[in-house]
Amino acid sequence: MIFPNIRLASCRIMLCLPFIGCINTDFGRVRPTLRSDDMHSWMGPAVNNHYGEPGSQFRLTEEERLMRDLAFPLIAPQYDLNQWYSVLIHYGIGGIFQPSWWVYDPTTYAQVMFQLPARSTDVYYNRLIDDIRNDIVRIPPFAIVARRVTDMDRKREKSLQFISDITPLERANATARMMENSLIARWVHQSLMERSYAYRYALERLVISSPSPMAAEAERQLQLMGMRISEATLVPPTSSGPWVAGANSVKVWGPNGLAAKAAMIQVSK
Repeated sequence: MIFPNIRLASCRIMLCLPFIGCINTDFGRVRPTLRSDDMHSWMGPAVNNHYGEPGSQFRLTEEERLMRDLAFPLIAPQYDLNQWYSVLIHYGIGGIFQPSWWVYDPTTYAQVMFQLPARSTDVYYNRLIDDIRNDIVRIPPFAIVARRVTDMDRKREKSLQFISDITPLERANATARMMENSLIARWVHQSLMERSYAYRYALERLVISSPSPMAAEAERQLQLMGMRISEATLVPPTSSGPWVAGANSVKVWGPNGLAAKAAMIQVSK
């Protein structure tokens, strides 16, 4: 149950309300002064602590910063990204990150979405389709940067054997940063697999309660999202972990290690 955490986050955000008027410029753009180069640097310590890996003291490269910036909207819960306070979350105002983000519940997305009042269920279908499309658009840019970071880390790893005077601390920091970058890519992959299953769960609930021709479009978008996840190859096909190697697999694994069949919805085209 995540709703107590949502209420706690909302209370923290309320403390930022006096500053809301200062966030945007006259044209609705976020003020450049609010942006920090390391505003998403917390991802490294968060993922390291979660998996029990040591941290690195090295400064982030430009590519590593960009990788974390692009990873954030693929990790943060969709029901937070779509709220009025999403800009606060994105820019790290109010300490929004919650440990509950590590907990995967495929029903949460549907529960939060259906709590929103709507005169027509088309609103829910549109919301679902928009959320899937947003993820589809976000996946390729992250994958491109993640591949560049991975390529540089491979070169960094090879260079370690040719540096004669490298200290144990330098080697440890380099190794820790390479592991951190890898874990962030895997974190995004796991998040995307969990999202795709949560989207399907929500679509199934909609089809059961309110059948609509819009279900066919939602299904098409889900299939496209699966293709984008497969194309991104954020983890090697032989990697072990709670994720699944292929986006079209019939199983999705949650953090508890239990398999759940991803039932396909047969919608007449």
